Amino acid sequence: MTTERFSRDAATDLALMREALALAQLAVGLSDPNPRVGCVISQPDGAGGQRIVGRGHTQQAGGPHAEVMALRDAAARGETVRGATVHVTLEPCAHHGRTPPCCDALIAAGVARVVFAVEDPFPAVAGRGAARLRDAGIGVEDGVLAAEARALNIGFFSRVLRARPWLRLKAAVSLDGRTALNNGASQWITSAAARADGQAWRQRAGAVLTGIGTVLSDDPRLDVRLPGNHRQPLRVVLDARLNTPSAARIFQPPGAVLLVTAAEPPIERRAALEATGAEILLTPGADGRIDLPGLLAELARRGVNELHVEAGARLNGALLQAGLVDEWLIYMAPKLLGAGRPLADFGPLATLAETTPLRLHAVDHVGDDLRLIARPLHGWQP
Repeated sequence: MTTERFSRDAATDLALMREALALAQLAVGLSDPNPRVGCVISQPDGAGGQRIVGRGHTQQAGGPHAEVMALRDAAARGETVRGATVHVTLEPCAHHGRTPPCCDALIAAGVARVVFAVEDPFPAVAGRGAARLRDAGIGVEDGVLAAEARALNIGFFSRVLRARPWLRLKAAVSLDGRTALNNGASQWITSAAARADGQAWRQRAGAVLTGIGTVLSDDPRLDVRLPGNHRQPLRVVLDARLNTPSAARIFQPPGAVLLVTAAEPPIERRAALEATGAEILLTPGADGRIDLPGLLAELARRGVNELHVEAGARLNGALLQAGLVDEWLIYMAPKLLGAGRPLADFGPLATLAETTPLRLHAVDHVGDDLRLIARPLHGWQP
């Protein structure tokens, strides 16, 4: 069996937590609505270093958590965990949900030390897991790579702390900010590499949101088509008058569809759409339109951590003006379209003081394109 060794110095916790974070990445597209958590268990190697004896990450909802998977991995290798050190990216849970408390499993296993990246914000945990471990005589430390752990679970923190998903708005644009030609042609502005990268971001989401305009013009499926994908996000269509055709590709399996409307549809229309397997949700606002904040609250109640938006200018503008966009995921192609369709329909603004200030969170090359991640300058942070 191959094992990894780390020197016993200040870098040990960082190195082992990075291993745990890499494992947590494997839970993307698998663990929702549970957080993405990774865990490594290590023992002294007798030469001044540490060797990893168990690894694990969160499984599907209702399945084992990362700590239990790592304990099982160690047992399968014939390794002892008594007196071991555990590095886990989120505070071990202390409550009975779909599975027993992870802190109880660690206590029963006889580990000596637990290092976690960030406290679990869920009210039934929120420090209780750490307290239970300390009460059992286990050394507990936290805060190692906390920012990285929060970033991986930004949607989970958003849902728990503010009762709404983290809303990420994705768009592909030209260098002059156009998402399509005037006639609607948009396939393809960006490269195949950018489109594949967009699939990975779609995979992160608990739900993908679009509007009826996009359904009628592009007839998208909005599913995840990546090898080894475990779970399809809920596909949500905002359709105030329920004009979605029954033959639209968005109804094709796999995955569920939620049609959101503002008024009760005629019985025949409801029956035709429900025959596709879709669910119809009424979310009327005071102005007779769909209540966007109310919809986000409902999606949070359904366990959606990250909401991925792929829509047209009108819906993008409405979400922007409602202050609901937490993050802009923009793929920018090095080409000019001239007159065409904008990224978001809002304004016109009278002064530059009315603009929406953003800060660039990340800028990367993806194929021939740029991937820009921008967030509101004074937006919510976990």
